[in-house]
Amino acid sequence: MQLCERLRELRQERGLRLKDIAETGNISIPYLSDLERGRTNPSLETLQTLAAAYGITIHDLLEGVEFCGTQTVGALPQGLADLVADPVLGAQITPDWVRTLSRIELRGKRPKAKEDWLALYLHLKRILG
Repeated sequence: MQLCERLRELRQERGLRLKDIAETGNISIPYLSDLERGRTNPSLETLQTLAAAYGITIHDLLEGVEFCGTQTVGALPQGLADLVADPVLGAQITPDWVRTLSRIELRGKRPKAKEDWLALYLHLKRILG
């Protein structure tokens, strides 16, 4: 995933508008739009501001971006993080499955609820063996 895609994903998962992030982070809407379209790259300071606006770490902000390392629960999509954090259900989901599930999207949409992620996981596990 590219940084621009990750930024858009974070904003949309939280149901925020560019205006909301602009106000929270004191960043212009056109600049945020350019970031989400991949027209420009942010400075480290801008990444810190964006991470703070989303209430996550820079590591979580960059999770899934091609140059970033391992995934943390805070970087996972809504619902999937809850599933992985579940002491019973999350214990059976390997890091490979977490990585696979976190990349799934259908027409730009993802499951939202923990139960939906679990159903998807069980379905894929049954199909793939």
